[in-house]
Amino acid sequence: MRTYVYESGHESIPDSDRRPVDDDRPPFDRPAVPPPSRALLGFRHAVHWKAWMLVLPVDAALLALPVLWLPQYAKAVLAVTVIAIALLSGGGRYRARLHLSVLDELPSVIGRLLVAAALVASVFALRHDGEGVEVFLLIVLPGLGLVVLGRVATTRFILAARRRGVVAHRTLVVGGGPLAADVIELLQRHPRYGLAVAGFLDEGRDCAAAVFAPHVGTLADLETMVVENDIDVVLVAGGEFDEADLLDRVRSPECAAVDLLIVPRLPAFVTQTGTGDHIGSVPVMRIRTPPLDGVSWAVKRFVDVGVSAVVLVLLAPVLAACALAVRLEGGPGVIFRQARVGRDGRQFECLKFRSMRPADERESATQWSVVDDHRVGPVGRLLRRTSLDELPQLWNILRGDMTLVGPRPERPHFVEKFSSELPRYGHRHRVPSGLTGLAQVSGLRGADTPISDRARFDNFYIENWSLWLDVKVLLRTISEVLFARGR
Repeated sequence: MRTYVYESGHESIPDSDRRPVDDDRPPFDRPAVPPPSRALLGFRHAVHWKAWMLVLPVDAALLALPVLWLPQYAKAVLAVTVIAIALLSGGGRYRARLHLSVLDELPSVIGRLLVAAALVASVFALRHDGEGVEVFLLIVLPGLGLVVLGRVATTRFILAARRRGVVAHRTLVVGGGPLAADVIELLQRHPRYGLAVAGFLDEGRDCAAAVFAPHVGTLADLETMVVENDIDVVLVAGGEFDEADLLDRVRSPECAAVDLLIVPRLPAFVTQTGTGDHIGSVPVMRIRTPPLDGVSWAVKRFVDVGVSAVVLVLLAPVLAACALAVRLEGGPGVIFRQARVGRDGRQFECLKFRSMRPADERESATQWSVVDDHRVGPVGRLLRRTSLDELPQLWNILRGDMTLVGPRPERPHFVEKFSSELPRYGHRHRVPSGLTGLAQVSGLRGADTPISDRARFDNFYIENWSLWLDVKVLLRTISEVLFARGR
């Protein structure tokens, strides 16, 4: 068998000039491009995907520059700087794009800078300081222009680093068809995108992309290739593979740190606006990697501790009343303890007010629903309907077993059962279990709701997690409780 390789990384070469390779091995037996040195990889990381380390300080310095000649307005200028940086940082706007263009970013940058200036100018106006407003705008507006010039300079610097190969993130392409071949050729012809293709994966054996890059394996080799070849980016561009398998693999621990880019189906009909990206004329979607640790989750934990502690104190009379009612209806043993599965499959003891007394531990662990059980008395039924039986889980949250918002915890018996029956059910354990969750406030409560739907909502919540999403779920939970939409 004869295969062909692409000889140049910069210019397109016609078929007649492509060099045949005398290699009788199947294409996927050929090794990937050897990885560069660790030092060079570290430097590429710093100057490429962490472009904010260059752009953010330049933006901040240029915005604060007017302080040098009008120090009496230092507070106002610094306020504009802080607000503008906060607005510019939202939505990953300091993350390096593939297609770098100041003109593409200009409307968004100028709009946010003007909002920051208008907010501070409004403070002057509220203080009835008309002259202060005029002077403030005269010193700040030139600073906004300097930021645009600074963006031109930093963009040119990053593009120069890419063109010279200083920035060339190692990329593994999933797919080997004509679309993947076009994308790989574009990346080789235009180093300005900062991606260096190390190879491609595909289940097929006669792949169009083999003309431009080595066929290094199938989808089953994804995690191994990422680890062994220092892959920074996985780019999905069609190909013969199972989509469910791809979804599982790109969310594996080995691929957690890589950037995931996807060429959408029917790319000719994709119209991108806002922060859309592209390689040549091929649209590319950057798939958000869920931030499951770091500063955001530290803030989430801080909120969990603060809210659960305050609510436990404020609702102490309610907790006492519920405990007394349960004691009077069913005797001693007010708190019901049950093993549940939390983050990373770890088990913990979940606390609830007892609404009925199970016959034995096996019934407690394996009986799915007790909604119509005759042993549930009036108090237990009221606690379940109002979700007051869940209040002791605030203590679970305080001690770190659970969080305020997340997938509801399930018993080990059913976790094992559902994990073997439902695709991606186990993925919901990537985060701590929650007192409330997106599935619950979306009507998926009770025994009559499909487990598959709940799992899909839980994974959707994880993939799209943000502090604001938690706030929305909490607000909707309050509505559910107030209108007693429980079981």
